[in-house]
Amino acid sequence: MNTQTMTDRIATGQGFIAALDQSGGSTPKALRGYGVEDSEWSGDDEMFAQIHAMRARVITSPCFGSGKVIGAILFEKTMDGMVDGKSTADALKDRGIVPFIKVDEGLAEEADGVQLMKPMTKLTALLEKSVAAGMFGTKMRSVIKAANPAGIAAVVAQQFEVGKQIIAAGLMPIIEPEYDITSDDRAEGENILLAEITKQLEALPEGQQVMLKLSIPATAGLYTPLVNHPKVLRVVALSGGFSTDDACSRLAQNPGMIASFSRGLLQDLRKSQSDEEFNTVLGKAIDQIASASV
Repeated sequence: MNTQTMTDRIATGQGFIAALDQSGGSTPKALRGYGVEDSEWSGDDEMFAQIHAMRARVITSPCFGSGKVIGAILFEKTMDGMVDGKSTADALKDRGIVPFIKVDEGLAEEADGVQLMKPMTKLTALLEKSVAAGMFGTKMRSVIKAANPAGIAAVVAQQFEVGKQIIAAGLMPIIEPEYDITSDDRAEGENILLAEITKQLEALPEGQQVMLKLSIPATAGLYTPLVNHPKVLRVVALSGGFSTDDACSRLAQNPGMIASFSRGLLQDLRKSQSDEEFNTVLGKAIDQIASASV
């Protein structure tokens, strides 16, 4: 797939984007969920080898290439690895799946009700490597915990500032200001978030686009103006701690948004499952999430 083909696939594809980008501190928890205990690996290299094996099993499952998964977000080490004898990006593209790369380096301490991204000291080099690897886009995450106008404005401004660097490098940024679904003032804060995103979109030069990854809003349909905005390629939703059933039910109330789930996709997979069992469980999750995304 070339860039235009991948752009069209993301813009109009009927399906969802799989989030396979657990990294660093979240990897041991993801492995435990998969049935790999901490005693089964020692050190980062063995830990990442275990998680890569899990991701490779997902990517090579027949149901993953069924057409219902239109994109996948990877961690850098997954991008660097091989799947089915090919680079991970090529293995995905061979299945009609557009590859993205997680580029943030984690979250800063909370201030003004938000967590900004830590300084991205490796961004330039990672973008160059990602372009060379044939990636289509990037993803970076901040977190909003309270309806603090100054904090929300700072999160969105930082996301778009880095997003412009990513566009300049030739990649499509997924801007992800996650709103904590446990926040009591989420409905109020999401209205502030919508206004700040809209302001930043209007300031983007003509011809430039971004993607948005947002928590499923407390008010159904809130982000419809973003779905329809000419400077937004696609709006995707994170599950944010909702169960798969709850996330899918809520997502279905927001036409135009598609899923980009991690836990909701992978939560019932186990290393001990036979290939038949694994593929059945994964296929059921893919069908459910894809249905909610249409």
